[in-house]
Amino acid sequence: MSSPRQQPADAGMDSSTIEAQTMLVMEEKLVVTTENVETGRILVSKQVFQQEATFTGEITSEELIVERKEINEYVQTAPAAVRQEGDVTIVSVVKEVLVVEKRLMLVEEMHITRRHHHDQKTFTETLRKEEVTISRSGPGIDI
Repeated sequence: MSSPRQQPADAGMDSSTIEAQTMLVMEEKLVVTTENVETGRILVSKQVFQQEATFTGEITSEELIVERKEINEYVQTAPAAVRQEGDVTIVSVVKEVLVVEKRLMLVEEMHITRRHHHDQKTFTETLRKEEVTISRSGPGIDI
């Protein structure tokens, strides 16, 4: 069904008799806010557990062995102050000896050997573990 057309209010007047009319137009606006509503309470608690733990690990240590070897030989030139022969470090000790002529005498050599020791050892330590418990004290949404 069609409804009858409505004529504008000024339809019967000619353009010379039209006066400006102001109409108040209303506009609504929506304001959205939130508010906190308590739906329940929860209780959080924590427990700390301790237990002894035993483990086996390898410990590496190093030992230096110093051997003094007397040489007491005259040499023409001084040997290197420090030299390496395999895993042995040799430190030469010389002194000047006054004779009719001055010569170098190799007094001793210090042979230093490095040895590594690997031992199995057992250690005991206290390990801690925390556990959290949450419980609701009122009605509301489950956690």
